Amino acid sequence: MVGDNIIYRILQDSKTVYRINDIAMLSDVEKDSKLAKKLHYYVKTGKLRNPRRGIYTKIKYNPEELACLLFTPNYISLEYVLQRTGIIFQFDSAITNASYLSREIIIDNQLYKYRQFKGEILSNLSGINRKANGINIATPERAALDMLYLNKAFYFDNINPLNKQKITQLLPVYNSQTLNKQAKLTFEL
Repeated sequence: MVGDNIIYRILQDSKTVYRINDIAMLSDVEKDSKLAKKLHYYVKTGKLRNPRRGIYTKIKYNPEELACLLFTPNYISLEYVLQRTGIIFQFDSAITNASYLSREIIIDNQLYKYRQFKGEILSNLSGINRKANGINIATPERAALDMLYLNKAFYFDNINPLNKQKITQLLPVYNSQTLNKQAKLTFEL
């Protein structure tokens, strides 16, 4: 009965990506070898997927959720946000994240890119939308500043969607005089 309760709770939950600790809390079952064996059984029988060690997903999962769970802390930003808001026009199917490390991983033919930022920048939640399903995603203004922080010569195709007042409010997050000067030139502040 406990096993059925686990899969039932997972399938009823709005999230689609879990760590073993998340499943233990969701199903009120202790994290132990029995839970790991049960999850392994669900993967073998096709009820769950295990795309990476320690991470379980529903058969159809949200890649943005997976991106935010692979390496924490992180948030979705950079090219991914900028192209979806019409600020850059070059298509890239990768999900790009600001993180504490630099990595590129392919899972289920989806490329996940992580770019390294200082801890103070990652821990500041200004300009980051936090969704209930565990997705943390930068606003277009935060993504633009993240990009400029990594590459001061980056060219933005269309800066019209950006709110200049929000950019000015976000600049102290980076604590960088070089970024301040470059932002004033790039975004005409």
